[in-house]
Amino acid sequence: MAYNRKDGFFHKAQKEGFAARSIYKLEAIDERFKLIRKGDRALDLGSAPGSWLQYLDKIVGERGSVVGIDLKKVRAVVSERVRVLQGDIRKTPLETYNPDGRRFDVIVSDMAPNTSGVRSLDQERSAQLTTAAFEVCARLLKPGGNWCAKAYQGESLKELETRVSQGFERFERLRPPATRKNSFEIFLIGIGYCGALDEALPKGEPAKGWSPFD
Repeated sequence: MAYNRKDGFFHKAQKEGFAARSIYKLEAIDERFKLIRKGDRALDLGSAPGSWLQYLDKIVGERGSVVGIDLKKVRAVVSERVRVLQGDIRKTPLETYNPDGRRFDVIVSDMAPNTSGVRSLDQERSAQLTTAAFEVCARLLKPGGNWCAKAYQGESLKELETRVSQGFERFERLRPPATRKNSFEIFLIGIGYCGALDEALPKGEPAKGWSPFD
């Protein structure tokens, strides 16, 4: 049976002026784990249509800043403290996100692959994207920083979950209330980054292993 795209969360997002219902997933995660604080520098990987950017914009406040990137154009209304990039996150040089060299306080990702209908293949592709979102932490996330990324549940996630648990002081998994009942997505949460720290990469060089589909 097809799901109802225009459910209660959809109408709530429209009423409150947000770009998509997915804002309530990040809101629930943040309320539970306190990932984002006023004054934070935040990076949003896979930003379109922009509801997570809107939430980050609101929470970091005037002293904070937000960078987002997506292949698609982000049309959400955000403040001037939000810098939106359009491009392939797997190919964009990492210094593009923080040309001043300062690391981010929090990195979030709502990325998902184009689904094929073959569950095992979709799980594998999702795990590759989530792994890529985790691997940028070594270059872009500050020690003690927080991280959150969407993934599809399955065997493909086991290795990544081990890596995330080793890279953060606390590792959690959460299925927020706004997740559709027929969805097999899950959110991985890392609190207090304590993993490896890479030095700045030479200009124009992408992160190691950053192109999982190439």
